[in-house]
Amino acid sequence: MAWNEPGNKGKDKDPWGNKNGNDKGPPDLDEVFRNLSKRFGGGKGGSGGSSSPSFNSTSIIVVLVIGLLVWGASGFYTIKEAERGVTLRFGQHSGEVGPGLHWKATFIDEVFPVNIKAVRSIPASGSMLTSDENLVKVELDVQYRVDDAYLYLFSAVDANASLSEATDSALRYVIGHNTMDDILTTGRDAIRRDTWAELERILEPYQLGLSIQDVNFLPARPPEEVKDAFDDAISAQEDEQRFIREAEAYAREIEPKARGQVERMAQQASAYKQREVLEAEGKVARFEQLLPEYQMAPEVTRKRLYLDAMQEVMVDTNKVLIDTKNNGNLMYLPLDKMMDNQTKRTAVEPVVETHVNTPSNNSFNSSMPLDGRPTREARSRQGRD
Repeated sequence: MAWNEPGNKGKDKDPWGNKNGNDKGPPDLDEVFRNLSKRFGGGKGGSGGSSSPSFNSTSIIVVLVIGLLVWGASGFYTIKEAERGVTLRFGQHSGEVGPGLHWKATFIDEVFPVNIKAVRSIPASGSMLTSDENLVKVELDVQYRVDDAYLYLFSAVDANASLSEATDSALRYVIGHNTMDDILTTGRDAIRRDTWAELERILEPYQLGLSIQDVNFLPARPPEEVKDAFDDAISAQEDEQRFIREAEAYAREIEPKARGQVERMAQQASAYKQREVLEAEGKVARFEQLLPEYQMAPEVTRKRLYLDAMQEVMVDTNKVLIDTKNNGNLMYLPLDKMMDNQTKRTAVEPVVETHVNTPSNNSFNSSMPLDGRPTREARSRQGRD
């Protein structure tokens, strides 16, 4: 049964909260507006007791001043040191502001701060097909920075997403034009440079306001099924490069020594040549000087040359030859050898030298000097004999 149907007798509460059953109806809106007008100093309304709210000029000015102060205070903002603020006035680009405290007209100007000094990073990875039809998993990390804040915000819907797609495209292009061995071993630096160049070529027409700072090509990995075989191949190639470096280092070490030895041998040969030439010239000069003497006394000069030659030949011998008139044996003790062997504590047996014509008293001839060499008179006598 509804609350206002006959027979209800006010047992239920009405929606206006009339607990006593005294139904006075909903509140009068005119009375509400009238009370508000009195609070703000407004006068009474028109005829019939129904009046509309009204405000005087002072109240309006106060409200406008307060609103203007709130609007002005809401326009202050701060741009950080590493940021630049892009200003839009009614949606149109009106310039950029630098770091510091600034003011903008609220609801008229909009300012978007952009960090232009931070170096940002975006990764790229995936399984890609190489030029020799091998599958390899590669990873790349691109570091970039914002150069133009306005282009970064409004040249594309999302500059970061555009950079990510361009990076993936450039990486797949470069990987598709290289072999797997180059990607895994020696060609990594070349792939990094090629990817960098290709990425800049792709981004140039889009004018995203970005500059690429660095491209890091992370270690690539072959498929897990053939990983062990590729590890062995990479190890063998690394050993090859190591052996090449060691051989080059050895060559750089040996080559200067060999060149020095060659130069030294050449100098020695040149010195030997000069010495032999000079000695030959000296001998020729000596023989030219002996020629007049030989022509005056051939026999004497011939013997003299012979004796001089024998003297040079026998100068290093440890034997002494004695020519005397009487035959006999001469006991000769090699004193020089005995003196040499004295330090070795070894005994030396006497040497029996059987030679010609020793005197009966076993003494040296007076014509033999103490050094064991025959005098000039003895040599002359031997020549006459």
